[in-house]
Amino acid sequence: MRIATFNILHGRSLDDGRVDVDRLAAAVKSLDADVLGLQEVDRDQPRSLGADLTAVAAEAMGAVDSQFVAALSGTPGGTWMAATGDEQPGSASYGISLLSRHPVVSWRVVRLAPLRVSVPLWSPDSRRPFLARDEPRVAVAAVVDGPAGRFTVANTHLSFIPRWNGHQLRTLVRSLEGTPEPLVLMGDLNMQPRAAARNSGLTPIAAAATFPAPRPSRQLDHVLVRGDLRADGPAEAVRLPLSDHRALVVRVAAG
Repeated sequence: MRIATFNILHGRSLDDGRVDVDRLAAAVKSLDADVLGLQEVDRDQPRSLGADLTAVAAEAMGAVDSQFVAALSGTPGGTWMAATGDEQPGSASYGISLLSRHPVVSWRVVRLAPLRVSVPLWSPDSRRPFLARDEPRVAVAAVVDGPAGRFTVANTHLSFIPRWNGHQLRTLVRSLEGTPEPLVLMGDLNMQPRAAARNSGLTPIAAAATFPAPRPSRQLDHVLVRGDLRADGPAEAVRLPLSDHRALVVRVAAG
């Protein structure tokens, strides 16, 4: 079974700055994932042509079940508020998606609070500190009826603020206690592999640099497991014609 996680930058290409839903569909199809986690996903946003990017990806990969969960209602970088799950159809939103070619038995949403104060962070572009405002984060988990039996998979996009993302990851793992194992947790965790393993207590099975996409030097995107799962071969960081991240793909097997 192929598992992939991909921060899609709302479908935007670094080459031409455009969002092209056909290009996104072709990229998703090329990953040939059985289970796919997407981050930075738009729905009904003007900047992404008003498209439902989850629906685009689901059709491209042949998903039988998929779920979009908004973290923000409104426009990132503009006027927005924390999503509640009660947003009206057609309202602009931004969040994450989980898609599966295998049937999903049940879904769970975990909302992860932002840090309530602005914090100074260093900008490599301006070479000076700036005050960063955190955003609400969210995770979506599914119990999947896979080829070797049921398992739980969760997808998330954590805060870029150091240490707070570790707190969010620990909170998320605790919230998944009692779900059917094996457990797969994937997504853009905004931390390096050692921190991801330490804060989650899970086992990393996909080692590859994923950011920045043109010449990756860091691994911010991860696939972590608990239970009877292993990597069936090396992971691959796939460069695609959109996003500032590479997609992380790994084949998993029982045992």
